[in-house]
Amino acid sequence: MSEEYLQHEIHEQPAVLQAMLDRENDAIEGLAQAMRERQIERVLIAARGTSGNAGTYARYLLGMMNGLPVDLAAPSMYTLYQSPPRLHNTLVLGISQSGMSPDIVAVMEDGRDQGMLTAAITNAADSRMGQIAEHRIALGAGEERSVAATKSYTTELLALALLSATLAQDDAMHEALRQVPQAVAAALTLEDVIAARAERYHYMEQCALISRGYNYATALEIALKLKELTYTSTMPYSAADFMHGPIAVVRRGYPVLVVAPTGVAQPVLVELVDELEAREAELLIISDDAALAERASLPLRLPVALPEWLSPISAVVPGQLLGYHLALARGLDPDRPRGLNKVTETH
Repeated sequence: MSEEYLQHEIHEQPAVLQAMLDRENDAIEGLAQAMRERQIERVLIAARGTSGNAGTYARYLLGMMNGLPVDLAAPSMYTLYQSPPRLHNTLVLGISQSGMSPDIVAVMEDGRDQGMLTAAITNAADSRMGQIAEHRIALGAGEERSVAATKSYTTELLALALLSATLAQDDAMHEALRQVPQAVAAALTLEDVIAARAERYHYMEQCALISRGYNYATALEIALKLKELTYTSTMPYSAADFMHGPIAVVRRGYPVLVVAPTGVAQPVLVELVDELEAREAELLIISDDAALAERASLPLRLPVALPEWLSPISAVVPGQLLGYHLALARGLDPDRPRGLNKVTETH
């Protein structure tokens, strides 16, 4: 069993995030300027898996900070049904670690053929997706040798955050972005606590992952990491959706991980925690709010508080570490999940 790649890649994140902040400003300014010149009114994102979760973050971020409606493409409309929607004043944005999946490439090709502005956020600028795009934002995360994506996800989030701040021409947003590498480094200090407590969840077969707003993407991504690395049946929800029926599954000892950093969404999540406590759920809480985190059986208090719009970049880190250490506790190889490949090509 290897313990090298995934753990190392998780710990690389502060450095690769800082490198992106230092390197990609010109590329992102170029894309933002093109969006202004082309009078972009909406964004269509082509992405799958972890990158699709980054796309969910973009729906909230670009929608709230920049007033841009954001849709996630349905690639089967392009490949299986060959009936793509008509686009107008749209940025077609591909997000992919590898830039290789044929269905994502098909969305980008159609956007180009319709005369839309195209851009790629990718770790492989020379990939087919990268070649199609007029504008490329390089993740610069380096090779991910572990199958489960970690550093490519957080760099995707940071690229989107940089784009949002640049479109807004907001100095305060740019200043907040400089805090991100430090906040991620601080989140990594939770590893000893997570490693010591992972055995508690050795026999966990299912759990719910819940947040709302910007961190709905975090719930989706942590759920995916637990599926990939530990084979746990995870169910991610928006807190609002969870209250509309799925909460019925919660019983005494049922594991629920709540992602609730300080921000507009937190009061709603506190109300949910109240209800989950009443149902005697097994709570795991990721938050920079010490009092809220301590209500959990496994409190994961983020040492550095980021603004809510940036908090998904650090809030996902305890979930990555939980997936890694729970895999080890179960005797699994976190670098090589069964039946998975690093690059998945779908049509």
